[in-house]
Amino acid sequence: MDFRSDTVTKPTPAMREAMAQALVGDDVYGDDPTVNDLEQWAANRHGFEAALFTTSGTQANLLGLMAHCERGDEYLCGQQAHNYRYEAGGAAVLGSIQPQPIENNPDGTLPFDKLQAAIKPNDSHFARTRLLSLENTINGKVLPMDYLAKAREFVDNNGLAMHLDGARVYNAAIALDVDVKEIAQYFDSMTVCLSKGLAAPIGSLLLGSKEYIAKARRLRKMVGGGMRQAGILAAAGKLALTEQVEQLKQDHINAKRLAEGLNQIPGFAVNAEFIHTNIVFAKLDECIDSQLLATKLADDGITVTPGNPMRFVTHKDISGQDIETCLEKIASYV
Repeated sequence: MDFRSDTVTKPTPAMREAMAQALVGDDVYGDDPTVNDLEQWAANRHGFEAALFTTSGTQANLLGLMAHCERGDEYLCGQQAHNYRYEAGGAAVLGSIQPQPIENNPDGTLPFDKLQAAIKPNDSHFARTRLLSLENTINGKVLPMDYLAKAREFVDNNGLAMHLDGARVYNAAIALDVDVKEIAQYFDSMTVCLSKGLAAPIGSLLLGSKEYIAKARRLRKMVGGGMRQAGILAAAGKLALTEQVEQLKQDHINAKRLAEGLNQIPGFAVNAEFIHTNIVFAKLDECIDSQLLATKLADDGITVTPGNPMRFVTHKDISGQDIETCLEKIASYV
C-alpha cells in the first residue's frame, strides 16, 4: 500500500492494452491521430475550444501561466498553491512572471479583499497584474461553486483572466456532485492531470481558447515538451477520463474512513470538516515520531510520508481492506 500520493497509481489493464494498440504519428507535426482525438474530445468535454496534451501538471501549469502573461507581468495565487510552492519557481524562472501569493483561508479559498489590495496600479513602477490562478481541489479541499462564481465576477471587474490548476478537478466535481463543465465554465483556462487518481501513467491537459492553446503549443515546444509518437500515452489518457472517474467516489469514501479511524487512535487528530475528497492530514502529538512510524509501516509494506501533519492520499490501488489494515498497524505501533 502506498499512501504518499495518488500519483503512484498504476495504469489499468485496459490502459496497457490501449497503449499497445494505439495509432500513432508525430505529434510535433500534429499528425498523431490518438493525441488529436484526445485533445478534441477533451476540449468538447470540458467546454473549451481547444486542448493541449502535455507531459505533466507542472508543465501544463507553466504553459498556462506563460500563455496568459508576458515577461514582467504578475499573477495572483494562494500561498498554498501548487504552481507557487511546488513547481520549482518555473513561472518566475522560465516565464519571468512574478507570483503574488495571498494567504489561503482555512477552506482553501482566497479572500477577495486581500486579492483586491494586491492588484498593482497601472504605473511603471509595478508589475502588471494579469491573472488570478485558483486550485481545485487544494490540499484535498473543494472550492464551493458560489465562490467560483464570485471569483469570476471579481476578475471581470478587475480586467483579469482566471486560470484553474485543476489537477484534481474531477475529485472536486465528484464531491460537489456536479458535471466538471459546471466548474470549468468560470475559467479562461484549466489544467487536468490524468496521472493522479485517474490512473494514466503520464500526462496532463491544458484547456482554453484556440488562440490561447496555439500560443501554449509554441511554448510547449520551447520548453522541450514536444513529443513524437505520443499517442501511446494519449490512449491511456482518454481512458482515464472515460473509465476512471467513478472510482474517485470510492477513494473519497476510503479517505473518510481513514480519517475516522485515525481520530480514534491516541496521538492522532484529523479535522474531519476538511476531508472533502481523497487527502487526509493528521496532526500528531509530540510523543509520536513520524519517521519511526513510517519506518515501521514500511516493514509491513505500507508506504507513508513522515511529517507533522502526516498526509495520507487514497486512490484506486488502496482498497477498503487496506484502510483497515493500515489503521490496525498504526494503532498497534502507537
